[in-house]
Amino acid sequence: MTDFPASDISDFPPGDASQARLVAHVEQCLQQARAHYPTLPAPGVWCDLRGRSAGQAHYGRGGLRFNMTLYAEQPEPFLAEVVPHEMAHWVVHHVYPGRVRPHGVQWQQVMIDIFDRAPRVTHRFDTTRASPAPYRYACGCRVHHFTRRRYLNERRGSQYRCRHCGERLHLDAVS
Repeated sequence: MTDFPASDISDFPPGDASQARLVAHVEQCLQQARAHYPTLPAPGVWCDLRGRSAGQAHYGRGGLRFNMTLYAEQPEPFLAEVVPHEMAHWVVHHVYPGRVRPHGVQWQQVMIDIFDRAPRVTHRFDTTRASPAPYRYACGCRVHHFTRRRYLNERRGSQYRCRHCGERLHLDAVS
């Protein structure tokens, strides 16, 4: 699975945001899933995800990816929500052959039946630090923050409008 030895999740103090604790929680979720599907393969675990996504089931790499910036900011909710969410994707991918919807009925059932969690599609973490957007744009009603990619697209001619007031966004400042 990884370079870290499997540990009991209770070995870690609350608030610990170590990679070893994350891996131990993935292992715990794997054991819960194997109670229902004993031949489920163990996923690899990578902590290299960046941006606003908290986690990702990556079937090509054969495992799960996690965003350590978001994990470090709120380790308890991250372990309670994101790890079971991604493990549910892993289970569905291996148990249901063919194409299934990412957050479809099968995934929702796995979230409820195996992990005893509400099947939420998105997280509610503050992604400000995980996804730096130093380009400040403004409209008539608020300030918007752009990533470098969106900033460059705007400089090349793409036009962006506010979803609330409909005005075109214009560059206000660079942080």
